[in-house]
Amino acid sequence: MAKREHVSETPATQLLRSHQVGFTEHPYEYLAHGGALHSAEVLGFDSFTVVKTLVMQDQDARPLLVLMHGNRKVSTKNLARQIGAKSVEPCKPEVANRHSGYLVGGTSPFGTRKTMPVYIEESILALPEIAINGGRRGYLLRLDPQVCVTLLGAKPVQCALIE
Repeated sequence: MAKREHVSETPATQLLRSHQVGFTEHPYEYLAHGGALHSAEVLGFDSFTVVKTLVMQDQDARPLLVLMHGNRKVSTKNLARQIGAKSVEPCKPEVANRHSGYLVGGTSPFGTRKTMPVYIEESILALPEIAINGGRRGYLLRLDPQVCVTLLGAKPVQCALIE
């Protein structure tokens, strides 16, 4: 019998389980600065279906989360325009860690320390399933992208740039 690697609970998996959300766990060897493209490659997932959780802030340093395809960048100009902000920029890693309660590279949109507005690239919602961080480096969860809307109130935006 094959030994299944058990990953201890994270705030993200606790939140999902408490809402009876179905997901599968996919641990992998984390690579610093490897990002979504690395995790997609080692797990054999399409990088378009691996979703990055990015902690950003507006001009008043108010934090927000952006969920983006693993092989796309965020147009901060388009995002700012759509959410009615003057500007949006990525948070510095230590600030992102403080807002989310997770380490950069292991940020999940589920179970964050602070409640933040969540924006999701609209085309993600058309996918049957996504892989998204489960709250620790080297740990993805596969689930229905609609969970991001029902559980997090994620608002669809169009701000993807092809990398």
